[in-house]
Amino acid sequence: MDSTEVRAALAGNIKTFRGRRNWSQADLAEKSKLSIVYLSDIERGNKWPYLDTLVKIAKAFNVEVYELLKPENTLSPAAGKIFAKYNEEVNAIVEKSFEMAKKFTSKSLNAMNKQYLSK
Repeated sequence: MDSTEVRAALAGNIKTFRGRRNWSQADLAEKSKLSIVYLSDIERGNKWPYLDTLVKIAKAFNVEVYELLKPENTLSPAAGKIFAKYNEEVNAIVEKSFEMAKKFTSKSLNAMNKQYLSK
C-alpha cells in the first residue's frame, strides 16, 4: 500500500466512522478538539495529520489509531449507494407511518369526541 492509498483509506474511514455515528464534521471537530477546516482537509486528502492528531480523531470515534488507516473499514462506492438508497427508503417508510398514525389518531379522537362529548 502506497502513501496515496493510506491517505485515501484515512479519508474514507473518517467519513465512514462519522457516517456510522451520524456526525457532521462539526461534531467530530468538537469531540476531537480539532478545527473543521483541518478535518475537512484530512478528509479530502489535502493534509496529512501528525500522530497526535490521529490519536485525537481515534479517541473521538472510540477506535484504535490503526483502524483509521485500514482500507477494509471503508465502504465501496457501490455499497455506499446501496446504503444511501436503503436509508432513503427507510426514511420514506417512517415518514409514511407517522402520517398514517397522525391521521388515525385524529379520526379516533374525532369519533370519541362525537360519541362522548356531543351528548
